[in-house]
Amino acid sequence: MALPTIEPIQDGDLLPFCQFLTENLSNERSAEQWAQAFRQNWISDKPNNGFVIRDSGKIVGGIGAIYAERKIRGQTERFCNITSWCVLEAYRAQSMRLAMAVVSQPGFHFTDLTPTEVVSKTLQFLKFKPMNERHAIWPNFPWPFSAIAGVKVITDHEMIASVLPADAGKVFTEHRHLSWLQHAAVGKPGAYCHVVWKPNRLKGVNGAMILGFSDAELFLRYRHTFGSHLFWQGRFYTRVESRLLPTVPTLALELAGYRNKVFRSDTLTAADISNFYSELMALDL
Repeated sequence: MALPTIEPIQDGDLLPFCQFLTENLSNERSAEQWAQAFRQNWISDKPNNGFVIRDSGKIVGGIGAIYAERKIRGQTERFCNITSWCVLEAYRAQSMRLAMAVVSQPGFHFTDLTPTEVVSKTLQFLKFKPMNERHAIWPNFPWPFSAIAGVKVITDHEMIASVLPADAGKVFTEHRHLSWLQHAAVGKPGAYCHVVWKPNRLKGVNGAMILGFSDAELFLRYRHTFGSHLFWQGRFYTRVESRLLPTVPTLALELAGYRNKVFRSDTLTAADISNFYSELMALDL
């Protein structure tokens, strides 16, 4: 018998693939909601939306891909973020063919930022590298010294766009339409940091999960001011992946036991891999 075929997911095939995800991976979102994650305008020449396995024309498996161009240390880099890898039980033997189809594409750095344990280990077999899985967490409290130092938190989108430097402003512009993300700029004139976060809850306590920021050093410098802003919103802790920080603050706790996010690149390091331009931003997870 002939092997099932591996085909790229072009835009015309996207909704059928996303319907397959709704039926076989998670019915918490509709096919159209899945599809929106792949329709982001984050790269000028998107090659596909991932790959599917077809047997007699029917989709029996697939792996999604979200593509983006990002500036890393002044250089434009091309990323392929793997997501939503789902194969019917009878076709699991074909799963590696899907992964190989994605990673065989030249010119990209590859990431998977929401892998299951099995997927993380499978991709590590394909030379993906694991990243620090720990989360740093620290309490938020009122910080009365911000006004004295001239440090502000800006949440109005138009004002955020006006105070950020060019590269950070571009990232903000390309993510501001995602309604489940909270944006802020914290700092002072000439030194504003873009911060993206979502509400979080840990052991019954409301807090904030920081998904990304434009400048890690500035984020740490202004963390008390931003924490005070969150405190008055009823968010009593700040939580951020340790891998995103140059150093973990002295008074922070580190939580362990999370799945390793993974990446594959010949030139970039784990410090270059952010959560921007990924399914962590494009989907309301």
